[in-house]
Amino acid sequence: MRCKTLTAAAVVMLMMTAGCSTLERVVYRPDINQGNYLVANDVAKIHNGMTQQQVAYTLGTPMMRDPFGSNVWYYVFRQEPGHESVKQQTLTLTFDSNGVLTNIDNKPNLTKSGD
Repeated sequence: MRCKTLTAAAVVMLMMTAGCSTLERVVYRPDINQGNYLVANDVAKIHNGMTQQQVAYTLGTPMMRDPFGSNVWYYVFRQEPGHESVKQQTLTLTFDSNGVLTNIDNKPNLTKSGD
């Protein structure tokens, strides 16, 4: 009888601890990367006065363009490492009616390594 009680208690304890966060770290979770991978050196090459063609040559095509035709390009990179928090880099570029870059919004600010 005592053996059955100990076995039942062990099973209950195992079921109660199965959802704990300590065991969650043991389970493999792959890194998930989505969007435009932005390199700090490439972002540093972008400056006001560049044309859309020059920007596209440097960074590639944007992930999204403003659907209302206001010449705004969005480069978004979202990274979800296995058991860490999600990180997102958003580069917003605004062009004038002639296709010349007028504004750069880089959040969070991507800096070169070693800075």
